[in-house]
Amino acid sequence: MYEYIKGRIEQIGPEYVVLDNHGIGYQILTPNPFVFSSKKGLETIIYTYQHVREDLIALYGFATFEEKLMFKKLLNVSGIGPKGALAILAYGEPAQVIQAIENEDEKFLVKFPGVGKKTARQMMLDLKGKLHDVVALPEVATAEQAEEAAFEEEGEELKEALLALASLGYSERELRRIEPKLQNKQLTTDQYIKQALQLLMT
Repeated sequence: MYEYIKGRIEQIGPEYVVLDNHGIGYQILTPNPFVFSSKKGLETIIYTYQHVREDLIALYGFATFEEKLMFKKLLNVSGIGPKGALAILAYGEPAQVIQAIENEDEKFLVKFPGVGKKTARQMMLDLKGKLHDVVALPEVATAEQAEEAAFEEEGEELKEALLALASLGYSERELRRIEPKLQNKQLTTDQYIKQALQLLMT
């Protein structure tokens, strides 16, 4: 029903954000609320999906349209509901999930919460060859190109991730503890945040 909602991020919870749109606060369940931490108090667009059943109406939201498309594709898999699809996207980028499905990489898929061998095989059966419209898989760059790009971007991406976590209340001591484990990863800010949260919980 709702393609997206544009508004101001008013609150960030462990599983949701609250988006104010003309005085109405929408509670939106999202894979990783912390990616919106840098936008708190600012106007942004969240791509939404409304899920309705007899005892529940829930609004799910995503930072990118590609995430939303991947979420909808996952809902078509037997045995995966909205919570399961959300958990998969909380731990993996759409391109990573698609790559694993196309390569029939069962070991990678079973790493996601709630995904066992049976569900992983069902994902491959139901989705392989049907995800080209979600996101194009990245072309393989030369080692020299990859190293150069990583050198230029890594420092800034990691710095943004650590600042976002600090704004959420994590102490400088906690962040210093995990920072060495995040270096030389060649990740996006979003990916750094996801990995940092996993490290902080261990």
